[in-house]
Amino acid sequence: MTETTQVPRRRLLEAGEGASFEAFDPRDWGFIAGIAVTWGSSFLFIAMGLDAFAPGVVSLARVGLGAMTLSLFPRARKPVADRGDLLRIAFLGWLWIGVPFLLFPIAQQHVDSSVAGMINASMPIAATAWGIVLLRRLPGRIQLAGLLVGFIGIVGIFLPQLQRSQASAFGAALLLLAVVMYGLSTHLVVPLQQKYGGIAVIWRAQLSALVLIAPFGLWQLPESSFAWSSALAMIPLGVVGTGLALVWMADLAGRVGGSRASVAIYLVPLVAIALGVLVRDERVAPLALAGMVLVLAGAYLTSRAERR
Repeated sequence: MTETTQVPRRRLLEAGEGASFEAFDPRDWGFIAGIAVTWGSSFLFIAMGLDAFAPGVVSLARVGLGAMTLSLFPRARKPVADRGDLLRIAFLGWLWIGVPFLLFPIAQQHVDSSVAGMINASMPIAATAWGIVLLRRLPGRIQLAGLLVGFIGIVGIFLPQLQRSQASAFGAALLLLAVVMYGLSTHLVVPLQQKYGGIAVIWRAQLSALVLIAPFGLWQLPESSFAWSSALAMIPLGVVGTGLALVWMADLAGRVGGSRASVAIYLVPLVAIALGVLVRDERVAPLALAGMVLVLAGAYLTSRAERR
């Protein structure tokens, strides 16, 4: 009688631990800074794009430009021989890019930008919850404290705006669904990034997302006009914000894990506020300034070495 070795079935929702539980090094902080600056400025570019283009066209342009940019790198075309991994990458593309990029423009027609920013910035909480479910363990005490302190800071940043904002339950529900998808994606990308590299995974994920987004973008094309300012805004939004920044996030998650990597999202509103002050001459409430301090403190705590 010959013995047969059974290969365990791999799940579609397959997560993994980060490669390092140590304190963030300069490379990790470089990823976080790049993500925060890029995604923090994306709100400005999206607003400029929506001046002339319909929401679906903006989504199509940013994902299309992102995929075109990554295709220029030979590492993006690294072969993926495992069909199961190809299916997981395609699923990741819909979960992380395709569906959320369609949900946000719809939701923002029913909620104020302050509500949208507040819900979006809560993504690290969703990522932490998914980490507990998928990895069956709590984050380290210091990291958990950092995530909670950062979230309190986020509330402080947006509370002055929330007091005079409006939101429908439908719009808020769509945003929460997108945030839940974002949180799950930061864990699903970990084993794929560790196996193939972030750029190979994200490029294929963007191609998968294009299959979903393209029909909506083309359908809304007749509703759009043309303006050079809107067209030029799509270049940094697509090339850097949707192409390179997603690779940075994937690489960061592969290094430090999905929950710890998600702390970069806490810093995104800080960049958006700074741009609002510099570009639009906006004022910042004292409570928001205190919230920014808490966000930075939370990011520092989360970056410390994790004791398992």
